[in-house]
Amino acid sequence: MTFKPNRILPIALVFLATLPSLLHAEPFAYVPNEGAGTVSVIDTATDKVVTEIPAGSKPRGLAVGADSRWLYVSRWVVAAVEGKNDIAVVDTRTNTLAFSIKVHGKNPEHAVFSPNGRLLFVSAEEGDAVDIIDFTTRKQVAQVPVGARPRGIGFLPDSSRAYVATENANEVFVIDTERFAILTRVKAGLRANGIAVHPNGKQVYVSNGGDGSVSVVDTATNQVVATIPVGQRPWNMALTPDGKKLYVANGRSNSVSVIDTVNRVKLHDIPVGKLPWGVAIR
Repeated sequence: MTFKPNRILPIALVFLATLPSLLHAEPFAYVPNEGAGTVSVIDTATDKVVTEIPAGSKPRGLAVGADSRWLYVSRWVVAAVEGKNDIAVVDTRTNTLAFSIKVHGKNPEHAVFSPNGRLLFVSAEEGDAVDIIDFTTRKQVAQVPVGARPRGIGFLPDSSRAYVATENANEVFVIDTERFAILTRVKAGLRANGIAVHPNGKQVYVSNGGDGSVSVVDTATNQVVATIPVGQRPWNMALTPDGKKLYVANGRSNSVSVIDTVNRVKLHDIPVGKLPWGVAIR
């Protein structure tokens, strides 16, 4: 579970066991609304907002606990702390700070684990690079230069490759996680920022904040095979566990776009709170 806090504060927790998600066949999507100070809860079976949860000032990143009892909101679990250029790691069993790791890059934006849990990739927003941490030794082992203003990061399910969106370069950099080397660069849309990887590893989705669209990258060829219009300033995204639907937070439209990933079309837009920042699904 990783996200970036917008300020250095203790963990904010929301108890979820009373919500219908524990008894519901379909997962729920949780959307932090930075401008409204709430989290919208969307039933992915109906694509309707079923409740709004107060979440304090400027909620951004989200992570849902594995037991679906707790929602961690815009604070630490593994978090990139911009002001200190380090990564804060919290033990979720005790909800206390376990340790921190200094990174070389300036203004870390996202901190994301590889699926195998071995590596932690951190995008240095003002450093035009990705810092790579070996989580066993808790030390940075490499830094890979990429395009200007790296933001979202996603991994293939087998952890072999990482995809990094660079907002000012309008590209996605594909990194070999064994050699810590750039395999190729994919031209995306204007202000590429968010990344979501399909559970089958065959497609990577890139939100383009300036174009109001999502690019679909075929991982076999590393080429864009489709571009899907969504709302204004799409940011962070999440897929349902079966990979059939993609939920895209549209910061300036105050909505979440739902994409049918099989047919590569937008199904509809769901109104949420002001300035939605991202989506977490469980």
